[in-house]
Amino acid sequence: MKRFLALALSAVLSLSLAACAPGGESSAPETSSSTPQEKITIQVGGLKGPTAMGMVQLMEADAAGSTYSDYEFTLAGAPDEITAKLISGEVDIAAVPTNVASVLYNKTQGKVQIAALNTLGVLYVVESGEGIQSIEDLRGKTIYSTGKGSTPEFALNYILEQNGLTVGTDVFVEYKSEHAELASLLAAGQADIAVLPQPFVTSVLAQNEQVRIALDLTQEWDKATTDGSKLTMGALVVRSDFAQQHPEELAKFMEEYQASAAYVTDPANLEEVSGLMEKYDIIKAAVAKQALPYCNIVCITGQEMKDAAQGFLTVLFGANPSSIGGALPGEDFYYLGN
Repeated sequence: MKRFLALALSAVLSLSLAACAPGGESSAPETSSSTPQEKITIQVGGLKGPTAMGMVQLMEADAAGSTYSDYEFTLAGAPDEITAKLISGEVDIAAVPTNVASVLYNKTQGKVQIAALNTLGVLYVVESGEGIQSIEDLRGKTIYSTGKGSTPEFALNYILEQNGLTVGTDVFVEYKSEHAELASLLAAGQADIAVLPQPFVTSVLAQNEQVRIALDLTQEWDKATTDGSKLTMGALVVRSDFAQQHPEELAKFMEEYQASAAYVTDPANLEEVSGLMEKYDIIKAAVAKQALPYCNIVCITGQEMKDAAQGFLTVLFGANPSSIGGALPGEDFYYLGN
């Protein structure tokens, strides 16, 4: 079962697009202006996980040859594999954790920009029972979690603090090293309250009917803030050089991705989209069908994206500057289009 849970988390991040070149009409073939414009090939990278779920309909469109550009995709299990390719120029666009986008910007001196937020929080407080109805109900309790020293810890601590709870005094958090380990403890009834990401939450609910979702940390973040920031786990980034050299292709990509995210999150398409998740080796269809509605797939661009990301990164910077690359990114980090 642990192996199944680990496979279930290997969820998502394949971006595929391809397109038909416009046909050229001419009675004088020898004239260069009559030659059809060649499509460029865009290298797209992504992590297997919720950050890529919104792209699955785009992948299907690519397979059908109905997208604007040609796309080649690289999927990886760890951020380092994708970030190295972005830095070297082997990948043009990628879906990565939002804090990693900031790390890349700082590491490359501004050569990577954020173009959209594509996944809000996928973290949930789950419990065995009915005792947790609000953040205040966590007072005096022990919470099991994963992600110590990273976004899950910083987000949880921030939400607790904004609600007047101090970790180590008012509430206690015990960290496990792996999502699968914690999910197994919950499923077996050996942990009562935990913070888990999707799709592990869905896997646990399927194994133990006593476990329920108590709190959505994305909603709790929204309640705790007034600056427009959001708990955002995933983003689309683009190499600055690519954005400058191919603004039209990037704009078309963003349009197609927006349409894909809308299609994926339409409840009417849940059955079909779940099948596509399995078809493209993102997640098993049965798990996708249950988890997808809770994965907070979005496509937020422009000023709204900037406001949401700035506030989020400011919180992470306050918790641990190194988590976003040592400094808050500058204004040029935010690709707002032309």
